[in-house]
Amino acid sequence: MYVGAGIDVEESCYDYEHIKKVLGEIKKNFEGYFQRFLETNAGNGLTEEDFTKLQKKFGIDEKCTKPISSKKLSINYKSIIKESLVKYEKDQEDYLKIMDIELLEDLVDDADHFKSKILRNECPIIRKTLANRKAKELDKYRGNFSHADADWLLEVVTNLCEFADEYAESYDEEEYENYETYEDLDMNLMDTDDYTAYGVIGGGIKTHMLYKVYPGLFPNRSRSALWALWYLSGKSKYNCTMDSEFLMIDVDKGVVQQNYFYPYTLFVYYAFEIYKLLRDKATELNAYIDPDYRYIIVDAFLEYVALEHDADISVMKSQIRDGGMGFA
Repeated sequence: MYVGAGIDVEESCYDYEHIKKVLGEIKKNFEGYFQRFLETNAGNGLTEEDFTKLQKKFGIDEKCTKPISSKKLSINYKSIIKESLVKYEKDQEDYLKIMDIELLEDLVDDADHFKSKILRNECPIIRKTLANRKAKELDKYRGNFSHADADWLLEVVTNLCEFADEYAESYDEEEYENYETYEDLDMNLMDTDDYTAYGVIGGGIKTHMLYKVYPGLFPNRSRSALWALWYLSGKSKYNCTMDSEFLMIDVDKGVVQQNYFYPYTLFVYYAFEIYKLLRDKATELNAYIDPDYRYIIVDAFLEYVALEHDADISVMKSQIRDGGMGFA
């Protein structure tokens, strides 16, 4: 039996008062994570606190060292932004080839080829998922993919591609930057049946595919991103009757994992608000985030937040310990 977010989230999660509370906690916790995000070069170095611990361990006089300057933080932020883009672009071309409406329309009479060759072998996220034999929890995914109707998969991907292209065509940068609500972002169609191949091209995979084509419009709703939102929001239930909206808890098996049914409508809004925090920090530190690639830095930041808690997440994903996490 699952408790928590279930097949979506509780209706209260869409209420403005609820969202205001969650966002307030995210903003409060953002500062500490962001500081460490810069100090460690997005997890690739030591924080000032870590460095101080090493100083004490080896008897180094703290007076001989200086705190990280704003100039150094600026350099680090620029470096993180640049390196995140380089990492992003490594396999982007693969997705651009697949998410081509003309290609997809040409394959309408050859859906089997689309499934068995293009999706299986040429779509990086699906190829890697199918090839990951070490993760036993992916056995179900492999079975779902094997038995999925090829025409259905082609139809869903075509719908996603059309939606993304139309969204991009109507995009206005100035208007977008001033959006205030999740309704303004207008992503509700992404949570409907026509845009989801349940068990095969679900929330994580479909949003990753769109993120790889339009990184300025579609944030990546990855596993790490949902775990990061749980930590950023203070791990609170916010009066939800069945624990956090960002997690799913299997009481029978004693397993907790990210809520892979979490609605994109809400996820996009929280990612957008985090982008604005990162954008404002860029202004302070004389760095620049290209709006056409805005969600690349959001993805890097959320990956870092989850990385900070990697050991704890591994434990929680394997076993719930004696109610110690406060789960109902």
